Amino acid sequence: MLNKLQLEQFSRDGYTVYPNYLSGATVQSLLEEAEKITDGNTLENHDADRMEMEPDQLNTGTAVRRLYEPCSYYEIFKDLSEDSRLLDCVEQLFGPNLLFHYSKLNMKPPSIGSIVEWHQDLSYYPLTNTDSMAVLFYLDDTSEENGALQLLPGCHRSRLLNHAGDQNLFQGKLTEQLDSDSAEIATGSAGTAIFMHGMTPHASAPNISNKPRRTLILSYRAADAFPLYCGSMTVKGENFVRQVRGKSASIARFDRDNFPVPVYRKDTASLYELQAQSRGRGSTPN
Repeated sequence: MLNKLQLEQFSRDGYTVYPNYLSGATVQSLLEEAEKITDGNTLENHDADRMEMEPDQLNTGTAVRRLYEPCSYYEIFKDLSEDSRLLDCVEQLFGPNLLFHYSKLNMKPPSIGSIVEWHQDLSYYPLTNTDSMAVLFYLDDTSEENGALQLLPGCHRSRLLNHAGDQNLFQGKLTEQLDSDSAEIATGSAGTAIFMHGMTPHASAPNISNKPRRTLILSYRAADAFPLYCGSMTVKGENFVRQVRGKSASIARFDRDNFPVPVYRKDTASLYELQAQSRGRGSTPN
C-alpha cells in the first residue's frame, strides 16, 4: 500500500516514488523473460508487431527500443499487471473499479537509447475523465546519465498543454513553451516504482551511459473513464483494455468541460516514431 506521504505527494505533485517495490528476484525474472523475447531480433529482421528497434544502428544491430504490450502477450508480465498488491495501490488513487489500459517495456540501451520529449500521456488517448495513470518500474539502477524519468510536479491539476503543430496535427510532444527548470529527476535503484498521473508532463534524456535503463510501464484508469473517439488510433488503443478490479461502468464520468482531441496525420506505432516525425517537420522544440 502507498503510505500517507506517498498519497499526499501524488495528490500534490502528480507522481510518487516507491523505492524497492519489486524484489531483486522479480526484477531478474522480468529481465530474463525480456531477453528471451528479444533474442535473435535485428533491425532488418524483427517481429514488428511485438517490438520496435532503435533506428540508429546497423541492419544487423540488436538494440531493441521498446516491447509492445508485454502484459498482454507474456504471462509473467500479465501476472504483475493483475497483482493484488499493485492493484491495492492503484485503488487508493482511483477507487475500486479499475481497468488495465496498456503496457510497454522501454529498453533505453546503452549509448543509443532514444530521447523521449516532454509530453502528457493523456494527450495521446483522451478520456471522459482524467483518472488515468502509469506505473513505471525501473528494472535497472537508474540515474540522470542513463535517462531517468523527468517530471514537472503539480501540473496534473491544470489543463492539457498544447501538443499540436501545423494544421493542428498532433505532434506527440509539447509544442508550447515549457519551464523545465522546475523539473524533478526520479532516479532510483532497480525495483523502484513510480506512480504517475496521466496529466503529469514528463520526459527522459537519451542514455549516454554504458548501462541499460529498462523501464516497464503499466497503465491503469478508472472504469468510468471512457475513450473519446479520435479515429482508428482510439480503436487501436483499446485493443488490450481489460477489467482488473471491481465492476464495469455503464455511465461515463466527466470531470472537464472540454478536452483536446489529437488529430493524427496517419496511424503511428509509437511515441518515438511520432516525435521523430514531428522533428522532421520542423515542429517547435522544447
